[in-house]
Amino acid sequence: MRGRAIPLVLTPPKGRGKPPRHLADLSLAERLEAAKELGLPGFRAKQLSVHYFERLVHDPAEMTDLPAKQREELVSGFLPELMTPIKVQSADKGTTVKTLWKLFDGALVESVLMRYKDRATVCISSQAGCGMACPFCATGQGGLTRNMSTAEIVHQVVVAARAMASGEVAGGPGRLSNVVFMGMGEPLHAYAATVGAVRRLVDPAPDGLGLSARHVTVSTVGLVPRIRQLADEGIPVTLALSLHAPDDELRNDLVPINTRFSVAETVDAAYYYFEKTGRRVSIEYALMRDINDQAWRADLLADVLSAEGRGTGWVHVNPIPLNEVKGSKFTRSREEDMDEFVRRLERKGIAATLRDTRGSEIDAACGQLAASE
Repeated sequence: MRGRAIPLVLTPPKGRGKPPRHLADLSLAERLEAAKELGLPGFRAKQLSVHYFERLVHDPAEMTDLPAKQREELVSGFLPELMTPIKVQSADKGTTVKTLWKLFDGALVESVLMRYKDRATVCISSQAGCGMACPFCATGQGGLTRNMSTAEIVHQVVVAARAMASGEVAGGPGRLSNVVFMGMGEPLHAYAATVGAVRRLVDPAPDGLGLSARHVTVSTVGLVPRIRQLADEGIPVTLALSLHAPDDELRNDLVPINTRFSVAETVDAAYYYFEKTGRRVSIEYALMRDINDQAWRADLLADVLSAEGRGTGWVHVNPIPLNEVKGSKFTRSREEDMDEFVRRLERKGIAATLRDTRGSEIDAACGQLAASE
């Protein structure tokens, strides 16, 4: 199998109309101006921001500090319905909850909320579908429908935060602590919306959700110019590079964008991100039986990451047991091969953690649930 070259499209794909404007699309200053455009006092927009981002309220009836006569107009003007849950599945004794959402135009996206002993993480989508065409990925096989808006991305997080706060997730009321852009889509392909969403997530309430940038992870398959651009944004989120192979010959097949940006160029960009932000980069590596899980590839991966005098302290590798897609030739590695892969990395001084997997019984690999619909 030879990888096909795909263009690096940095303009949004053609959509089917724009999502409705939402409070989360706007900075606080823009919200105040928008309120005035509606003929309403600007401070009402700030009150709505408190309800949405700080109190996590979604029912207008609970917004009792808003005048009853203006409440409907404010809510319809700033908090339009962005997405509707059409299927919810749970696993791991209720601590993993996956939601399939229908967007305003019928596009389907997914998010997964995962509660652990010490944290709660939501995995969110940034695009409906994906144009990166990685053959082992359920989302990649469906192609790209469109980029999501900033608000559509943010709303997945707000809903998850609300579910944690209200005790809807097994374990009682709690706090959402982490966000990972590892759902459907390539976040850096939807660059403007992704960065806008990140700013909403880390801005202090009521401008945004007030999450720590260190607890927000943005993944990419390796859009080199966008990695460098993100490094210069001044938002020290964690960068997760989905590498999946240490050599160009194999990565061209597994991650077609590699035909545009080589392994060396991609790793160089990731190291630039580390230098600019001081944030250690995560390398995501889905382990596939007899394809990329050989011990010698672990050795080569360690050599690639530490080349050019970079050392090993700038990076952490997360080997991931593959979430298998029904009918695919790509299957999960053997346990002994996964263990040896980690040992080989550690022997060369590379920090590595075999990642825990959640929700295998509910099609937890992003794109599987949408594909089934």
